[in-house]
Order: sequence, then structure tokens, then C-alpha cells
Amino acid sequence: MTLQWTAVAFFLYAEIVFNLILCIPFISAHRYQNIWLSPYWNKFFFAMIMALVVLFCDAIRDVQKYSGPEPVHDAQASPNLYDHVHMKLFRAQRNLYICGFSLFLWLVMRRIVTLLNQIAETSVNTAGLQAQMDNAFKTAERHQEDNQILKTALLEREQSSLKTNNQLKLEIEKLQSQLKVAGEAVRRSDAEVEAMKKQAKGLAHEYDRLLREHHLLERGSGKKLYKEHVQKLPFQTEIKIRN
Repeated sequence: MTLQWTAVAFFLYAEIVFNLILCIPFISAHRYQNIWLSPYWNKFFFAMIMALVVLFCDAIRDVQKYSGPEPVHDAQASPNLYDHVHMKLFRAQRNLYICGFSLFLWLVMRRIVTLLNQIAETSVNTAGLQAQMDNAFKTAERHQEDNQILKTALLEREQSSLKTNNQLKLEIEKLQSQLKVAGEAVRRSDAEVEAMKKQAKGLAHEYDRLLREHHLLERGSGKKLYKEHVQKLPFQTEIKIRN
């Protein structure tokens, strides 16, 4: 085996081991993410793809070379040459298989790496979404507690307002009753005032009547006294008076 095919064989063995390591479940995808995100990884991948494709094409050429009709026809003339041709064909087919499997495993490893990167990114996004969801849940719980506090405060305020309204209603009823009592007292006082006015009016009429009677009595008593005085005067005076 030449040096290039030995290197391809060792590369195939390394690919098998590396793919097995990538398939180990307890190793996190985040540990590989820093390696795959390196810009040298993509360059190395495409360089190895080109090298393996070139070697694969060379292996196909060798297989076609040693499996054609001319080498077989030449090998039938000499037994040693026949064995040599079949040995070359066996080596070409071996190299083809090694290179083909190396190329296939390299593509498989590329796909595994891509999936691991997607898993790492998904886990990071999931962690971020989980943190956002936890924050939203905490915010919702805080808002719910605030709403509960507001409901309790509103309920207490409603209860206090109901108590205040009841007290105001009682005070209004009390004031209305007092107003009714005061109105009745005012009406009674108005009635008493009217009665007193009527009584005063009656007393005034009575006073006027008594005053007139008093004047009449005074006049009557004055005439009586005058007559008695006249009777005591001399006769001439009486004549003059009569005249």
C-alpha cells in the first residue's frame, strides 16, 4: 500500500472513531460547538472533500484500468502476469472501497456536526425561551398578586363605602326625623302664634271696647259731677246757665 492510500486508511479509521465519539450521548453538544464554529473547520472540510474526491476518481480509474479486456488478455498468456494483474485489481478495488467509505463517513460526520450545532443552538434558544417563560410566569404571578391585592383593597373600600353609606343613611333618617319633629314644632309654634295673634286681636278689641266704655263712664261721671256743682251754685247762676 502506497503512502497516500495508507493515509486514507488511517483517515478512515480516525473517521470511524470520531463518529463513534460524536454518537456518545452523555457528551453535550455545546462542547463541540466552539470547534465547529471555527472558520478553519469549513476550509478543512472542503479541502478533505476535494482530496477524497480526487483519490476516489483515481481509484475508479485504476479499477477500470485493471478490469479491462486488454490486461486480462495479456494475463492469459503468462500465469505470473495473470496473478499480478489480479493483485493490482484487488488493490485498486481495496483503495476504491477505502476512499469511498472515507468520503461517505466524512459526509456523515459533516451531517452529524451540523445536527449537533443545531441541537446546541436549539438548546440555547430553548434555555433563553425557558428563561423568558419563567420571567413571564413570575411577572404573571406578580401581576396576579397585585390584582389580588387590588381586589382586596377594592373589596375593603366597597365594604367601607357600604358602611359609610349605611351610616349616612342612618344620619339622613335621623336628620329627617329631627326635621319632621322640628317641622311639627314649627307648625305648633305657628299655630300658637296665630292663636296668640287672634288672642291679641281679641284683647285689642276688648281693650278698645273697655276704653270706649271707660271714656263713656268718664263722660257720664263728669256730667253728674257738673250737675251736682250747678245745683250748689246761687240761683242767678242757674238762670244764666239755663239761658
